[in-house]
Amino acid sequence: MGSDIILAAGSGGSGSFNLLLLLAVPLVFYFLLIRPQSKRRKEQMQMQNAMEPGARVLTTSGIRATVVSVDDDGIVLEIADGVEVRFVKQAVMQVLKDDDPEELDDEHDEDVEDEGEDGDRVDLSKDGSEVDLSKDGDDEAADTAGEDGEPESKPKGKAKVEAGDKPA
Repeated sequence: MGSDIILAAGSGGSGSFNLLLLLAVPLVFYFLLIRPQSKRRKEQMQMQNAMEPGARVLTTSGIRATVVSVDDDGIVLEIADGVEVRFVKQAVMQVLKDDDPEELDDEHDEDVEDEGEDGDRVDLSKDGSEVDLSKDGDDEAADTAGEDGEPESKPKGKAKVEAGDKPA
């Protein structure tokens, strides 16, 4: 009976620790999960309410567009010249800077201009020679010539293999 009293006295300090732990867990959840999420939601709402016509935006589906008009619950976006689509405001993920899309388009246009007349030629061979994909078909023997100048053989269909020719 005396040992029961000693055990009860020894476990008295853990009750206050359990109470402290019980109060600390919700505080950690609030500061690490709930508060940052509500802050992001407020910033998103402010951004969606502050949109004006002419702004470049990125939708949640990945479409880059220009805002044409803004209503109470929706917006009209121009995704291409003359193509206007109506979205809800919540579909806009972020407002883009004005210089982002033009830089990408300019780089692509310069690459296309540099190609010149060889724009329809694609290197499809392993040895690095170019293959003409145009439908002219001017000189078929010259296109199929290998590195040594001899015409390469073309497969004519399925080859028949005899039973004795197969490896064991």
